[in-house]
Formats: sequence, C-alpha cells, structure tokens
Amino acid sequence: MREAISDQILTAAGALFYREGIRAVGIDRIIEEANVAKATLYRHFPSKDHLVAAYLQARHDRVIRALREVQDAVMAPRDQIKLIFERLHEKADSPEFRGCAFALAVAEHGDSERVVTVARTHKTMVKDIFTAIIAKTGAQPDQAAAHLSLLYEGALATVAVNRDPNAVLVARDCALAVFDTTAPANQPS
Repeated sequence: MREAISDQILTAAGALFYREGIRAVGIDRIIEEANVAKATLYRHFPSKDHLVAAYLQARHDRVIRALREVQDAVMAPRDQIKLIFERLHEKADSPEFRGCAFALAVAEHGDSERVVTVARTHKTMVKDIFTAIIAKTGAQPDQAAAHLSLLYEGALATVAVNRDPNAVLVARDCALAVFDTTAPANQPS
C-alpha cells in the first residue's frame, strides 16, 4: 500500500511539475491532486526537494529504460540511432511537450544538489547509451557519442523554444551523418 501512495503522489506531482513548472506548483496543490493528506505526503517525501528529485528519478528510469530497449533491439546500430530520434520526435509532436524535464528542473531548481545530481546522471547515461551503440561498429565512440548526445539535447531545447517538433528530424539527419562518418565502412548500417 505504501508504494501505491508514493506512486500516486509522484504521478500527480510529476504531471504538475512538467506542465506548470516546479516553482509554480505548491505542496497544497500536489496534496489536492494526489488526494492525500499533508502528513502522508511528508511521510513519503520529507520535503519538496525530495519530491522533485524522486519525480526526476522516476522520469529518468522511464527514459533510460526506453533508450535501452532500442539499444538492445536486434537491429543495425544506425537504425538504433534513427529510432531513438524518431521516438523523440513522436514525444515532441505533442501539445503537452515542454522540452527536457531535467533541463527545466535545473533551470528552476538548480540550487538543489539532489536535482542537479539526478539531471547530470541522466545526461551521462544518455551519452553512455550512444557510446554503447557506436561501440558496436568497432569505431572509437567517444567523440561521436558526444556529438549524438549534443544533437539529442539540442533537439529537446530547440523544440521547447521554437515549438517545432521537426527540429528533432533535423537532429536525426545530423546524427545519421555523424554515424556515417564514424562507423567503419564495412559495418552494416
């Protein structure tokens, strides 16, 4: 039962934080949306800072799980990169999409070591997934993975600012060009 209540709180808080912003959403609003008592919320999350970090951690877990599914899929590395960007485009092509939850959280709550740590860990793990995909080709993955990660992050930021999900498709095409110049010629694409 305890897990269900904390999940209920996280679901309500996460939706509000992403949609309206962390600073704009007060604890009373989360309590109302989650339909829990204030004491219950604080029993599960001792502070708003803890709640924000838990929201980001849950989001991190979902995003990394989805990226690892692509990474582990039986398909050529080039197709994996293409699919990562195409899935991002699907998400970005929604009126609710506001950009990267981690960047938004750090912009609003960057004085929190908990929040910054989760965000940095997330960004590192996204880059690590690109590194693992490039490594499958036998190429040195470090520089290419940094480029792919930057394209991914740039696409998120561009969509958030310009409200044009097609920026992700441009980033995808750039990512595939990076892949094509990085992967050995004998590697299937």
